[in-house]
Amino acid sequence: MTNQLRLCLIPGDGVGREVVPVVGEVLRAALPRLAVVEVEAGWETFRRTGNALPPETLKAARACGAVLFGAVASPSHPVAGYRSPIVALRRELDVFANLRPLRGWLVAGAQPALDLLVVRENTEGLYAGRERREGDTAISERVITREGSARVARVAYRLAAESGRRVTVVHKANVLRVGDGLWREACLAVAGEFPQVETDEGLVDSVAYHLVRDPGRYQLLLCPNLYGDILSDLAAALGGGLGMAPSLSLGFGERFAIAEPVHGAAPDVAGRGIANPLGAILSGALLARHRWDRPDVADAIEAAVAHVLASGVRTPDVPAPVAAPGESPVGTEEMGRAVLAALARQRR
Repeated sequence: MTNQLRLCLIPGDGVGREVVPVVGEVLRAALPRLAVVEVEAGWETFRRTGNALPPETLKAARACGAVLFGAVASPSHPVAGYRSPIVALRRELDVFANLRPLRGWLVAGAQPALDLLVVRENTEGLYAGRERREGDTAISERVITREGSARVARVAYRLAAESGRRVTVVHKANVLRVGDGLWREACLAVAGEFPQVETDEGLVDSVAYHLVRDPGRYQLLLCPNLYGDILSDLAAALGGGLGMAPSLSLGFGERFAIAEPVHGAAPDVAGRGIANPLGAILSGALLARHRWDRPDVADAIEAAVAHVLASGVRTPDVPAPVAAPGESPVGTEEMGRAVLAALARQRR
């Protein structure tokens, strides 16, 4: 960990340009010594410059070590020269462990029993980018390595040991005996290094079922890339929605970290000033906890968010509480001001 307080802001596309400035204000209020640099990346950057991740952006990310990435809009059809900038940035910084903490926030429809950490391998699996066409057949190669599996497992078990959580190793080794078999083998070998941490296993489809039926059943899910992506989105729905779901990708020794809300660029919402900034704000809190070694700041930001939601303030994506169905939702900037006010009250 490091106490260097430098942050690289990359708004990206769509609603990222609206929520990232709000997070910048919250983090500056919570960490007055924070030095911030803003750079560009994304689909619009590619359309304007021919490069979705310009060299100066990568240079700034490396220099700061901590990155907040808003969102990226990617075309659904192949475009010559275009590559997802967030995927490229993750690989360039080798942030192999994706942390997605999920909880049942005090909003309508959320499950209060939910208190889950999904630790997702971030560089391998089906997202390794090895795809090809052979006539009318499309082939996607799924890459699982012992080293890649073991290093993310060690992050998960270290966090479990610190927090007292039980680890569930997620796989489908009963069918995918080679790939998931290697993942399972590597993760359980790491489990042997942490005898104080309770470990069990779950088939991915069974885990999805039980997560819906009993959200409090799991404490920490250790997942290969695709499974972690899907299960964390499912859990986000149980916690109040994607707009409030944070994530943080870590590299070796926390030298590099990329915080990003789970939601996408949301072109149907972009430009209207109604995007939910809480997922991005909570992602900033993860930087404070895991990159800057400031759990006090992370706790304060999370407490401010909880206070704002408990008071009934919400953006349009969050269902109205049953107790107050007549209250009007607020916009992105107003939600940010509410969190800032809650933070200020904590300091009095």
